[in-house]
Amino acid sequence: MLSGRGEPERLNGVPVSDNFFQVLGIQPQLGRTFTAEECRWHGPKAVLLSHSLWARRFASDPAAVGTSVVINDEPHTIVGVLPESFDFASVFAPGSRFDLYLPFPLSPETNRWGNTMAMIGRLKSGASPSQAQSEIRTLGAQASREHPERNQFKGFVVPLNDHVNGKMRPALWVLAGAVGVVMLIVCANLSNLLLARTASRQKEIAIRTALGASRRRLIAQMLTEGMVLASSGGALGLLLAIGGTRALAHLDAMKVPLLPRAHVDPATLIFTLVVAIVTGIVFGLAPAFRTPEPMLHDALKDASRGSTGGRRTWVRHGLVVSEIAFACVLLVGAGLLLRSFIRVLDVDLGFRPSRGMTIRVDPDASYSTPERRTAYFDEVLRRVRSIPGVASAGITDALPLGRNRTWGTRAKGVTYERGGVFFFPRIVSDGYVPAMGIPLIAGRDISERDTASSEPVIVINESAARALWPGQDPIGKIVLGSCAPERHVVGVVGDVRHLALEQASGNEMYIPMRQCGDQPSADLVIRSVRDEPQIAAAVREALKPLTPSLAGNEFRTLQQLVDKSVSPRRFIMLMLVGFALFALVLASLGIYALISYSVGQRTQEIGIRMALGASARDVQIRIVVQTLRMAAVGMIAGVIGAWLLTRSLSGLLFGITATDPVTFAGMLSALAVVATLAGYVPARRASRIDPVVALRSE
Repeated sequence: MLSGRGEPERLNGVPVSDNFFQVLGIQPQLGRTFTAEECRWHGPKAVLLSHSLWARRFASDPAAVGTSVVINDEPHTIVGVLPESFDFASVFAPGSRFDLYLPFPLSPETNRWGNTMAMIGRLKSGASPSQAQSEIRTLGAQASREHPERNQFKGFVVPLNDHVNGKMRPALWVLAGAVGVVMLIVCANLSNLLLARTASRQKEIAIRTALGASRRRLIAQMLTEGMVLASSGGALGLLLAIGGTRALAHLDAMKVPLLPRAHVDPATLIFTLVVAIVTGIVFGLAPAFRTPEPMLHDALKDASRGSTGGRRTWVRHGLVVSEIAFACVLLVGAGLLLRSFIRVLDVDLGFRPSRGMTIRVDPDASYSTPERRTAYFDEVLRRVRSIPGVASAGITDALPLGRNRTWGTRAKGVTYERGGVFFFPRIVSDGYVPAMGIPLIAGRDISERDTASSEPVIVINESAARALWPGQDPIGKIVLGSCAPERHVVGVVGDVRHLALEQASGNEMYIPMRQCGDQPSADLVIRSVRDEPQIAAAVREALKPLTPSLAGNEFRTLQQLVDKSVSPRRFIMLMLVGFALFALVLASLGIYALISYSVGQRTQEIGIRMALGASARDVQIRIVVQTLRMAAVGMIAGVIGAWLLTRSLSGLLFGITATDPVTFAGMLSALAVVATLAGYVPARRASRIDPVVALRSE
């Protein structure tokens, strides 16, 4: 909490060791990094500011370095400002915002907090990650032999590049493939339109040739027209891309690595311009080569009017079929991701997000002892629970779908090979379980009577009960460790997905806050029948005498936690669905353009059929059937391509397979409906042709 300079504001900070920035090769823009003295327990209070915080709260004043700022009611000396290019959050914690950096002491006191740290290192010149992994394994075995009382140490070396984008790399390849498919559809559509335009301009080109225009002159004219068309489209697309990229970069709720730094770089710009120019050249020159000199006489007589076009018709049909096939592949892929996303949202979270909200309520430095912190939390709960509309309230040091940590715990009387069973621990107050909407399966919940002077107790989840005492009643059993030598199990609650919706909960334990003094952070969870703005204002007013500096913009709903957890999957799904819908629109336009052109070329034929007794309905059915036959060929090719290519989505799917028949059937049905509508519009127009007018037309 930053106070003393304007309105109090809740900030996000990262504790780091004294050599953290040196390892990353980061030099402060102003000032210095932390010293070893500042990274000791109870060392001098120091802070490094992010560039954004320095610009926002200190008006980019260089004189801010060396001054004091109040953080959590304690004065800290600003020792430096980090450069604007350093974006810790987008690399190490996507979707978060970090404002300042604090020194972290590697001491026995912080060791009691459990595995709350992540380590980053730099390889020596010539060393490989596999060599580092081998050394880590050797050192871990040595540490386990020398310190058998500690948990077993197993280190895993992961290159930073893989850590940042390893999970997103398959999804980005899928999106890159989708972009390529859309590009192919655009080219096929453009080819079809220009081929139709070429046919309509044969007489014009023949006249120009008859008047003395050389092939070189024709090529220059068509090339100019194609370049203007491609350049205009490329420029418009580039503007849309820049705007869209900026919009994506400002999606703060997305947990996508490096998303805030997304921009249209020069390489992308050059690639876009090259593609636009090549497209203009390739497709712009087609009309100039379509009318050889021997066909000049026929072109001038317009002898081919009313024909089906022969080879050109097959080419145009083939292009539309390819568009439908490509659109089918994208639709199936998007459908798979959409159904998978729905399956993720349908999982049992273990808690009820509706009507739940949370806010940080860390005590300031004046609450220096466990007893005083307990008294502070008790008063917070008393005041909040007295607010009308609050059904329940509780405090926890770790909300679901947040940070990861594990503690080793053992069942009394059971011998383990090493380390015991690992649990995800939560230090909570009474009222937390009902405030989160977590079901109580057996026994009782933590109560206000579970204090430091009472019997140490613990509540575990169903997975932990099965792991420690399979087939037995865990109530009354004893676990060892966990802030006390022994704890009696007094209750069993349902499993909560605490890392991701796609991952099972694992073993969890809930330790009474009043019986475990180490609680570096605290989140108040409230379940209310009133709306969030109303309850937020009431909570701020109730806690103002106790915490005057409580930030007013820190309320979050539990649903926001869930939404942020699934944001990477939502991002990929929305992008691919967008590409698929765009491809579907392009394919429908291609079908419509081809059928419309075909109807225009067959005006006399349709007029003759209607003069011989064919009804308007017969004409419509004939054209729509023709459209569906062409679409069926494209869909068959698309199904085969989708069956082969969607296997690359397997790692992105949840709850369904890459060959999900429901998705395939649904997407094919949607594509068939769109093809029918695209063919029906020109078919309806054809059915209104006047036979007399059609037969008189030449």
